[in-house]
Amino acid sequence: MLRCVVSVRRSMGTLCGQKLDQVVKQLESFAPTALAEKWDNVGLLIEPSKDKQIERILLTNDLTEPVMSEALEKKADLIISYHPPIFKALTRITMANWKERIVATCLVNSVALYSPHTAWDKVPGGVNDWLAKAVDIQGIKPLIPEPGAEPGTGSGRLIETSMPISHLVHALQDHIENSVHVAFAVGHHSKTFVKTVGICAGSGGSLLKGVQADLVITGEMSHHELLDFNHNGTTVLLCNHSNSERGFLREFKPILEKRLQGTCEVLISEKDQDPLHTVFRGSSQAAQQVKQ
Repeated sequence: MLRCVVSVRRSMGTLCGQKLDQVVKQLESFAPTALAEKWDNVGLLIEPSKDKQIERILLTNDLTEPVMSEALEKKADLIISYHPPIFKALTRITMANWKERIVATCLVNSVALYSPHTAWDKVPGGVNDWLAKAVDIQGIKPLIPEPGAEPGTGSGRLIETSMPISHLVHALQDHIENSVHVAFAVGHHSKTFVKTVGICAGSGGSLLKGVQADLVITGEMSHHELLDFNHNGTTVLLCNHSNSERGFLREFKPILEKRLQGTCEVLISEKDQDPLHTVFRGSSQAAQQVKQ
């Protein structure tokens, strides 16, 4: 069985690597693409060659041009981008559009691209289960169980708990290592205890609609969705879309390393970030960070 010694690999600058199809096999084993929503575009999106050898893998939430440049600098052979940069069909690949430029760059530099998206959302131990760890969990189950799949598989999560909103807000901030927005339900305040929490990483307005929960956590909602939730007795915590997902990469890194038995180096992007930055009124330090 092929295995690399990490210390030797780092000192000599060499990696054993695995064929792309074997890496994809491990990714599919963790979260089968069959779990993804029908509208989603998941799996191996760019295959430079049939016998592509993978030694270095870069994990990112979004494959932006800064992340693409980082991947080239770090000599990544495979990029695993949670969000699929190729979503709608491309009718051309030119330099006129940033997504087309990314595809062209991958092809020219023989970089493979894989995206798991909603398969990672549904799988036990995936993105939604990671986001749920901000809550003191007394019980947890999918909002919509996946038919025929192992228990715990499905869309969103519904949690039983007992926490004041203020504690939950701080716990969520610590968990995602970022700020959150709070939309209090009518009649709720910071000391209100919540017993049920709905979870949907990303954009959860449609999935969480109609869920009977004291509080819901997601990445983003529209103004009118927030008003509906608040008037239906549900407080909403918003993390910003990708901030409700990105932290899972730190959890997935050792999972993938173990599955690949140390044959590939797995890195997490340092350039990947949510496009939104919260600038607090009167905070010159925060304003300066945005300018930088």
